[in-house]
Amino acid sequence: MKIEYDREADALYITFRPAFPGGNLDIEEGVTVDLDDGHIVGLEIIDASAKFGIESLVNVTIENMPLERIPD
Repeated sequence: MKIEYDREADALYITFRPAFPGGNLDIEEGVTVDLDDGHIVGLEIIDASAKFGIESLVNVTIENMPLERIPD
């Protein structure tokens, strides 16, 4: 997973899996889910600092991260 922020565009993009999106779905104004074969590959949020506040963008917390691979 990768989280990127483009300051100039005020856009946040979260990549969930390395795949080229074959389509997308707008779920609300400025929020788009990128899809590949029906699976979510990424999430784009436009005007991210207005939606979440700049403080939320610079303070990312990861909780309960598995330290080893979870079996399929």
